[in-house]
Amino acid sequence: MRVLEKKNLVKAYKRVVSNRGSAGVDDMNVRELAGYIRGNWKEIERHLLAGTYQPQPVLRVEIPKPDGKGKRKLGILIVLDRMIQQAVLQVLNPIFDAGFSDSSYGFREGRSAHQAVLKACEYVRIGKAWVVDIDLEKFFDRVNHDMLMARVARKVKDKRVLKLVRGFLNAGVMEDGLVIPTREGTPQGGPLSPLLSNIMLGDLDKELERRGLSFCRYADDCNIYVGSQKAAERVKRSITQFITTKLKLKVNEEKSAVDRPEHRKFLGYTIAGRAKAKLKPAKQSIERLKTKVKALCRKARGWNIRKTIAVLTRSLRGWVNYFKLSAFKGIFEELDQWIRRKLRCILWRQWKRPRTRYKYLLKLGLEEDRARRSAWNGRGAWWNAGASHMNQAIPVKIFEKLGLFSLYQAMVKFQYSS
Repeated sequence: MRVLEKKNLVKAYKRVVSNRGSAGVDDMNVRELAGYIRGNWKEIERHLLAGTYQPQPVLRVEIPKPDGKGKRKLGILIVLDRMIQQAVLQVLNPIFDAGFSDSSYGFREGRSAHQAVLKACEYVRIGKAWVVDIDLEKFFDRVNHDMLMARVARKVKDKRVLKLVRGFLNAGVMEDGLVIPTREGTPQGGPLSPLLSNIMLGDLDKELERRGLSFCRYADDCNIYVGSQKAAERVKRSITQFITTKLKLKVNEEKSAVDRPEHRKFLGYTIAGRAKAKLKPAKQSIERLKTKVKALCRKARGWNIRKTIAVLTRSLRGWVNYFKLSAFKGIFEELDQWIRRKLRCILWRQWKRPRTRYKYLLKLGLEEDRARRSAWNGRGAWWNAGASHMNQAIPVKIFEKLGLFSLYQAMVKFQYSS
């Protein structure tokens, strides 16, 4: 059983420990895993070899969706099960990955969301200016276990491995202290879940390829690019039927659509234009960043400005690193201006009283009469943050000295280097 080879297990252990993560239903954290394995491995190995190992229920937690609409269910496995899943993944991944479609980009080594959106942009440039945006409703909660295991069994012949994978699918979830059986779905959060999703949706990829369609799929996010609205409507109807009848999955009709790419988002991006199609952050992605900055600024009202900027910079770096493929630098410049205004707003509120504001405005170089009129103007914090007196008192160069990360400068640097 290759899963239990020492080299494979050591690699899996290191990966799980490096990922950290929360404790599952047994309250064991990654720091305790090594000691537990040393004291119990012989018994664990015996059950794995005999095919009698019983995975523990998954701790169900809910986290807010990035768009703020509803919650996403995640499963936290116990650390031992995470290690065993990781060991299984390391053996199964090379077996299945070689047979996956070139148009599948999610959770695969050497492939990324950036490659997917660039390929989508390429399809639009060559005239496929209509998109069929397919949204699978609660995909990870609805996967049929029998259909999934049948696909795994096509390439895996060791019955102990098949039984182990089935055991993880059937382990159940714990919510509010009660264990609920799982008869369908693959809990998000386990190392195996992304591979199993690609295995399940591999049949969709094959069907799209059989029809000669141009598509990009990243996990359960699938966009199909065609040349006309009529063709797009036809594809949407037939593919929806295939997904429903052949894969026993449900298409979310409210979120799925036929439209021009500039009116849809794919992996956080929007494709603008046709023959010279270019990428830019979708409106929802920009609003998501602003929501995150607003939340941080509310939290930061009692912090000094240096701490606020240091915390803010971490989020900004990650955001621009993902959206650096954008060809619209003006978006980043506008965001920089908006962020600086939010920071000036924090300072105006921290100064609180007109006399304190007057003192700081004087200190920052404003003339006495202007500082007095500005401090006692009676306007709100947001208005003052965007007014000329605050822009003069706290110009861009001060924020630069304080270490504020510039989205615009990062974009310029990226495009120059590439």
